[in-house]
Amino acid sequence: MKRFVPVVLLAAFACSGAPVAADPELKTEDEKTLYSLGLVISKQVGVFKLTPAELAIVQSGLADGIQGKTPKVSLDEYGPKINALAQQRVSAGAVEEKKKGKEYLAKIAEKPGIKKTGSGLLMETVAEGTGASPKPEDNVKVNYRGTLIDGTFFDGTEKYGEPSTMKMSTGLIKCWNEALTYMKVGGKAKVYCPAELAYGDKPNGAIPAGATLVFDLELLEIVK
Repeated sequence: MKRFVPVVLLAAFACSGAPVAADPELKTEDEKTLYSLGLVISKQVGVFKLTPAELAIVQSGLADGIQGKTPKVSLDEYGPKINALAQQRVSAGAVEEKKKGKEYLAKIAEKPGIKKTGSGLLMETVAEGTGASPKPEDNVKVNYRGTLIDGTFFDGTEKYGEPSTMKMSTGLIKCWNEALTYMKVGGKAKVYCPAELAYGDKPNGAIPAGATLVFDLELLEIVK
């Protein structure tokens, strides 16, 4: 679990006691950079799933700290509780994500042409390949596009402008390792990964804890 205290301190340095415009116009490079800092901070504390009321409380604490006001609570007492609250929010979010993922996969499993495996992986062949199938110890070159079940894009080779070469035995999530062994070079598939075959109960960047993932996967080459 990441530690969140430094992030909150960083947020404090990024804030001031002055009123904040509802939608400030970003004119200078510094203003655009500071706005980007806010986006970075928002991603780092996103696991807290703050409601508008809770965000107002956080902003109150930041303003009091920046302006040197007497704190409403003891930081020595409540600071150590930040990580526990983060873990609690992550766990609760994972339960909800898994529920949504289970319902989504149940609907996908009913579609014609869906391959179901004992692990829970679902696959839909988009184009049959004509080459060999990779083995667990092989390196593979692929194009891929990953989304959440609501269609939100989180990663893909289009982001990097070129295919990716990966070693199957290390660094791949379980559903990729399994799915690729069912594919042949030149083939394309849509792969549906339940959380336990993806990142489990841990958030990973833009991927929430417990999330079911969907990949468009193209096997270009087995790299010798």
